[in-house]
This record gives sequence, C-alpha cells and structure tokens, in this order.
Amino acid sequence: MRLRPDEPLTEPGTPIAPNRFFMLRREDGLSPAIPRPFSIYREIDGDVVFMIKVIGEGTRALAVSRPGEKLRLIGPLGLGWPDFSARGDEDELPWVFLAGGIGSAPFFMAVESMTRAADAAEANGEEPLAPPYLLYGAATAGMLFDLDAFAELDCSLHIATDDGSMGFHGHTLALLEHLIEEGLIPARVRIAACGPLPMLRAASTWAEKRDLTCWVSLEELMGCGVGICNGCVVETTPDGPLGAWPNVKACVEGPAFCTNAVVI
Repeated sequence: MRLRPDEPLTEPGTPIAPNRFFMLRREDGLSPAIPRPFSIYREIDGDVVFMIKVIGEGTRALAVSRPGEKLRLIGPLGLGWPDFSARGDEDELPWVFLAGGIGSAPFFMAVESMTRAADAAEANGEEPLAPPYLLYGAATAGMLFDLDAFAELDCSLHIATDDGSMGFHGHTLALLEHLIEEGLIPARVRIAACGPLPMLRAASTWAEKRDLTCWVSLEELMGCGVGICNGCVVETTPDGPLGAWPNVKACVEGPAFCTNAVVI
C-alpha cells in the first residue's frame, strides 16, 4: 500500500529511520475504530509504502482501499532499529538480518540506510562497514514478498523455505548455521530479527549461547501507538539496560529491543 501524506513527515532530505511504524485506518467507517500498526517498508518520492498481509478485519479494510481515498496515517512512531552503521567496540562484526515472511518489511530501509552510510564513508576516505547478510525465509516460495526488490539491494541475500520450494530447505537459523559451516558467513556476527515470535525466541537463544548481540522487532498489540493505552507492554530483564522498570512499551521504547533488555 502506497500512501501520499498531505504534508511531509520529516525534514526535506531526511529519511525516516528504518523500522519506525505508523498507525493506519480508513476514515469512512470500514476500518475498526482502533487503527493498526505497520512498519514502514519503503519511501518513494515522498510517498510511504507499507507491506500489508491480509489476516483480519483491519487489514481487509485497508486492502480494498482505492486511489484517492483518505486514510488516517499517524507516525512515524517508535524508535526503530539501532544504527547499524555506528562504529564501536563491535565494529568488526557484520550484521545478519533474519527476516521471516512479512517480517522482511523493516529490513528494506535498513539495508538502504547502511548503503548510504557506506557511500558517505567512502566519500570521506573512510573504511565503510561491510554490507549486511539478509537471510529471508518463509513457509513457501509464495510467501517471499517482493523478492525481486530485495534482490536489488546492496546486501548478501540468501533464501530459505520450510518446504524447500525455493533456496535452502529449512528455516533461517538453520540456513545461518549452514552458511557459517560453509565459510560464507563468519561465526562471530550481530543479529537482527523480525518475524513470528517462535523465530525471535529461537534467534535470541541461538545468539545468547554464542555470546552474540541480538536485536528483535516485536509485534505487540497496540491501540494508540504513543504510550497511552498500555496495550503493548514488554517485560524487562531485571539486570538488563532497561531493568529500572519492570515493563516497557513497545510503541515508545521499541518496537526493536536488544534481547539482553527484554523477556520474549
């Protein structure tokens, strides 16, 4: 779904940070009263694009929208991903993005942001960070959404399907282990994952066993998107960086969290 805002959402020339989200609904009564949250997928010529999988009343209402219709667009909200191009103690470790089905949506702009940062570094005579690895998995080949667009990004793209209909036969973590065994990805990496909750838990456990940094993008129930309704609270780890509070709100402090900070 491609939407054209009535006014600019950011300052001119300033892209929206990857994995920030918007609350969407129709204005004609067809949508439920409570809008639905969607991660921004792409920005194109001032328009914002969302990848929407039709699974319920709210998404069905959006799916039947036609050109020229008005929608309520609230955002950009949340903090989005960390800065994948930031240099620090782990600046030698490459990023591996694990995308499961519709969970691929917040990674398109993430790769684009890293490409812009690499181009800027080269222009300044600096050594850019290596492009990320994007491991994109789904149950079947038909659920690898907009694959041609992802293939054009500046990243090392690898495909996995549970039924073996395309790419590696298995899930993304099994693919990651396979690529590490084959020497195509180093054993020491940083992980960012978005997809079904069992996948996020598996990625968190996998990274913890190897003492690797892991970020996950959580899809929680949101009614407002701005921290008022308390519908998207996430339990924190007492000894983690957010442990001063027992819970945090995914819409305000998230939706992306380092797995040492929250319980998933």
